[in-house]
Amino acid sequence: MTAGSLHGRTVAILAADGVKRVELDLPRGALYGAGARVEVLSVHTGSLWTREWDKDPAGTVTVDRDVAEASVDDYDALLLPGGTVNPDQLRTHPVAVEFVRSFVATGRPVAAVCHGPWTLVEADVVRGRRLTSWASIRTDLRNAGAEVVDEEVCVDGQFVTSRSPFDLPAFCAAIVTRFAAVPART
Repeated sequence: MTAGSLHGRTVAILAADGVKRVELDLPRGALYGAGARVEVLSVHTGSLWTREWDKDPAGTVTVDRDVAEASVDDYDALLLPGGTVNPDQLRTHPVAVEFVRSFVATGRPVAAVCHGPWTLVEADVVRGRRLTSWASIRTDLRNAGAEVVDEEVCVDGQFVTSRSPFDLPAFCAAIVTRFAAVPART
């Protein structure tokens, strides 16, 4: 297996209606390109409506599995894209929050971009962690006990975070590298 190869790994992307399209599509493409199998999980089946800059419609994305029917044991890594509406939706669904909390407890890699860390805050898993995010949720991260930095990509143990869609090229490279560093589940 080559460096950065994700062959044999399955990555969950947890998203809800209002997800920022580019923050789902570019990382998913990078993961596919590295050989990963990727599943979009959500709080409902069917499709998600997506947005650009939170207000402009950007089509739909098919949901592969309802998060209530998913097991953290089925995934090698977790990706939380942003958009303001998406994580705000997720954090109101206990099953989504519990999935994130349980996934973090496995120690496997978790990546979040832009507003995506809001779901990590709701799951109460950021205390003592070093993270970055969109500027408007940094106070929430601090209040939840995180050390907040303003960096293009921040890697702290199992977490990989980025600030915004402008950071996606660096974020995508970092998640492929971080996800590949962990042995695939057997």
